[in-house]
Amino acid sequence: MAFFGFFGKKENKEKLEQGLTKTKTGFFDRLKSVVLGKSKVDDDVLDELEDVLIAGDVGVQTTLKIIKNIQNRVSADKYVSTSELDGILKEEVSSLLLRHTASDEIDFEVPSVENEGKKVPYVIMIVGVNGVGKTTTIGKLAYQLQLRGYSVLLGAADTFRAAAVDQLKLWAARVGVPIVEKGMNADPAAVAYEAVAEGIKQNVDVVIIDTAGRLHTKVNLMNELSKIKRSMTKALDNAPHEVILVLDASTGQNAIVQATEFTKATQVSALALTKLDGTAKGGVVIGISDMFRIPVKYLGVGEGINDLQVFDPKVFVDTLFDK
Repeated sequence: MAFFGFFGKKENKEKLEQGLTKTKTGFFDRLKSVVLGKSKVDDDVLDELEDVLIAGDVGVQTTLKIIKNIQNRVSADKYVSTSELDGILKEEVSSLLLRHTASDEIDFEVPSVENEGKKVPYVIMIVGVNGVGKTTTIGKLAYQLQLRGYSVLLGAADTFRAAAVDQLKLWAARVGVPIVEKGMNADPAAVAYEAVAEGIKQNVDVVIIDTAGRLHTKVNLMNELSKIKRSMTKALDNAPHEVILVLDASTGQNAIVQATEFTKATQVSALALTKLDGTAKGGVVIGISDMFRIPVKYLGVGEGINDLQVFDPKVFVDTLFDK
């Protein structure tokens, strides 16, 4: 069942519109100043547009790519009016986002996994620094999956902070899903192993593993995440099946720095961007998707349990450019 069909396209689009309000206001106010009193897109307009995109946290690399594509279109057409700039920019942003998002990734659906002919859980490992909304995202994801009929089990492998374990336990109780936890200072790899093994034993559909959010030295980060992943494979071949990096959209370019470090440390397969509702830096979604060529899968657009949306690039772009 499609995500927008499940809760209603209108309700989710309204929530996304609210989440992008600050980004839209800042972006279009700056864009208006670029074209004010000018009739055609020339080098001066493009220079100013470049500044607008960078200020909007799209990122330098992605901004230069967008500007170059627009320059090529202007050169080919010989004359492009400033009134056309919104439409051209929307097309370029849409093209970048669609390039890295598969069309079948617009629902909370979980692939069916088998091992030696038997159905086994789909294992998701969640990574990201402390404070980005990692545990909350896990709770909301578990809730959305349960609504769609999936059975879920959580693993509290962020054992370096007592608050992390306690918070995940609260979410497990709130959502009504089982949890494997050994408290603070337990071996995170051992917790991950037990969670996967328990998921197999209970025949659940999805196991979601929380991990520590410390962005310490690159070597320690890589070793820790590698150890956790190895422990899972001892319980189930090819686990985890998905590694989701959670990033706080409100941190703008710092989210890109975090993505750089975590993609070096582990094979991140999808991104979740949180706190979109409280920031004017929503443009970071565009830059991250383009730079890392990893699909943005989820957006956090509010504090409510329903405020985790599957990222649909077309809906995102339409909402961003809808004045």
